[in-house]
Amino acid sequence: MTETHDNRSRQPKIKRLYRLQWEEAQQAHVLLFPEGMVKLNGSAGEILRRCDGKRSAAEIIGELETAFETTGLGSDVDAFLNFAIEKGWIEWSET
Repeated sequence: MTETHDNRSRQPKIKRLYRLQWEEAQQAHVLLFPEGMVKLNGSAGEILRRCDGKRSAAEIIGELETAFETTGLGSDVDAFLNFAIEKGWIEWSET
């Protein structure tokens, strides 16, 4: 089992410095922070809006696969969560 799969039982949450919101003018989710804003693509917005510190990464993957009637999203979601951790947008909830 890889470290990425080990993280699937953990609950990602958006760091306090950031705020996720829908931006009507841009027709996209954005991540706001004191220094600016990141416009997210559809996939990133769908993943981040589920990062509430309560859902595990595995639950987020399951919800996305159900919502979009597909399978096999695990590696893409894992990759995005790792990217978001590296960017400092999210952290693992302390539960």
